[in-house]
Amino acid sequence: MIASRKITNIYDADFSVYDLEGPIQEDIRLLNLGYDRETGKGWYVMRMAPGARTIAHEHRFVEEFLILEGELIESDGTVLKPGDFVTYPPGTHHHSRTETGCLLIGIDHDGV
Repeated sequence: MIASRKITNIYDADFSVYDLEGPIQEDIRLLNLGYDRETGKGWYVMRMAPGARTIAHEHRFVEEFLILEGELIESDGTVLKPGDFVTYPPGTHHHSRTETGCLLIGIDHDGV
């Protein structure tokens, strides 16, 4: 057994309220897998209830996410489905919504 290893099962873990864009959004849940709120970088999982919408935001860093379940509709109308991997470079601005619900894993990083 490796003592320093941490295993998180995203399907069994307890999610908290989502507030990465500021206000708490009750219809979005967050599982922090290593996201550092001070730096704004790291891994997280988002579970969005049907009808949920993120607050429009601009990216300070590269944001990448992988759709695991459901569908996500981007602000330009693009529909993302399970298996779609998205990269937003720093300075991009968008919001996302879902009609069906969505589970995604994301990371914000320097792009290095």
